[in-house]
Amino acid sequence: MTSDSLRPSRETSLMEPPLAGKVALVAGATRGAGRGIALELGTAGATVYVTGRSTRSARSDLDRPETIEETAELVTKAGGTGIAVRCDHTRPAEVAAVIERVRTDHGRLDLLINDVWGGDPLTEWGTPFWQLDLAKLQVLWERAVLTHLITSQQAVPLMREHAGGLIVEVTDGDGVHYRGNLAYDMVKTAVNRLALAQAEELRPHGITALAVTPGFLRSEAMLDGFGVTEANWRDAGRQDPHFLASETPRFIGRVIAALAADPQVDRRSGHVLTSWDLAEEYNVFDVDGSRPHWGRHFTENVLNAPV
Repeated sequence: MTSDSLRPSRETSLMEPPLAGKVALVAGATRGAGRGIALELGTAGATVYVTGRSTRSARSDLDRPETIEETAELVTKAGGTGIAVRCDHTRPAEVAAVIERVRTDHGRLDLLINDVWGGDPLTEWGTPFWQLDLAKLQVLWERAVLTHLITSQQAVPLMREHAGGLIVEVTDGDGVHYRGNLAYDMVKTAVNRLALAQAEELRPHGITALAVTPGFLRSEAMLDGFGVTEANWRDAGRQDPHFLASETPRFIGRVIAALAADPQVDRRSGHVLTSWDLAEEYNVFDVDGSRPHWGRHFTENVLNAPV
């Protein structure tokens, strides 16, 4: 997938979408990166099962307005087939039921995106590790790490029936720099190791596993936190200049769609990749035509900033 596929000419619009016929599960697709990824997989022609705990009939404890039904509708509107299934990924039986539905409906699963998070109210920013609430940390570990493992455990038997599958662990950061809070750093680093471990064990079965991190993600919650919308998001730069280097959730969605369409994606198995590097390699742009590069911004304006 390249920028040409994002701005198709008459000639390219007649071509079959790059992920037509592929079946994907985006675990944690209610909002944020998960929604952006699901939408872009749909744009690329995939059938996308979108799961999460927030539905039109009942919100999760995060109490936000986004729902899995909305995400599924956006996937279908984008050109794919969106299927919303309510699932608590901390419960293996519920995940197993989702996978059984995929098996019954399609008989295959080509792409698994592990993006379950739910950790915003559990992360105690500014609190030293010796004062962390261990009960919150335990729930954070369950939501941010064990959900990914549970989902992969349930999905892999179906994925193994057709070689060439791809598992993407959505993370935060490449694991080099400390993320400012022990609990947060621990769970995000663990997700990176999940990608590595799955890659090693799945390689003989023809399944690729890797991790992808976005940069400063301009999610719905982040926009709300700054008191702006996507229409005037740059106004938040007055509160935090780094926000001007942010990216929409669809940016990571576009690079993951490009990865899924790459016939040589297996060479990346076990790696932790970044949205900005992949965007340059696959010639992908964000929805406004820009190409954010959080890695360069962080190096120039945070690591090497004058003191």
